[in-house]
Amino acid sequence: MSDENNPQHNLEERILEAAKSVFMEKGYTDASMSEIAERVGINRPGLHYYFRTKDKMFHAVFGMIVESIIPKFQDILLQKDIPVAQRIELLVNAYYQMLQENPSLPLFIVREINRDADFLVDTFSQLNVEPFFGKLRQGLQEEMASGKIRQVPLRVVFFTFYSALIFPFISRNLVTRLMMEKDETFETILEQWKPCIIRQMVNLLSMK
Repeated sequence: MSDENNPQHNLEERILEAAKSVFMEKGYTDASMSEIAERVGINRPGLHYYFRTKDKMFHAVFGMIVESIIPKFQDILLQKDIPVAQRIELLVNAYYQMLQENPSLPLFIVREINRDADFLVDTFSQLNVEPFFGKLRQGLQEEMASGKIRQVPLRVVFFTFYSALIFPFISRNLVTRLMMEKDETFETILEQWKPCIIRQMVNLLSMK
């Protein structure tokens, strides 16, 4: 029997989706196993059969998110034959799609960083994503060394890109109440902002 037709596999997927929603809405601290079980329609012993602790469930949810996005981003970032500006645009498009499907994710990440950064780092370690970050770091350093892009500390690249990308999602409630014109949508605001992200990154990395 394939995983897709396996009732246990389907129930585990439902548990992870419910847990993802609760963690995103309430953060790790306020998320409860009872609420997750209730949303799935099972009792707590049934939930514990799959995930004995909230930590294990959090790692599984975070792993599900990370594993769904890393391969796509890695494919874009490591295509060195594509100009930097085009890669940045492809990357922003991929992030936009992912964040519009998971609009609570940026605030969730910020909240968890502030709550317990060590716990988040430990979660990353358990997911074994270091090879991805290692390839990314090596790829950028090689392009800098070859003169294809400007030599900039990687943390500056990280800060510049993610602050520009993530802040509109974190401030969405404020933006939609105070800064949105008539007949505008949040999606149109994102499309207006996208060229600014690309321009900032190109200006940061361009050798010209």
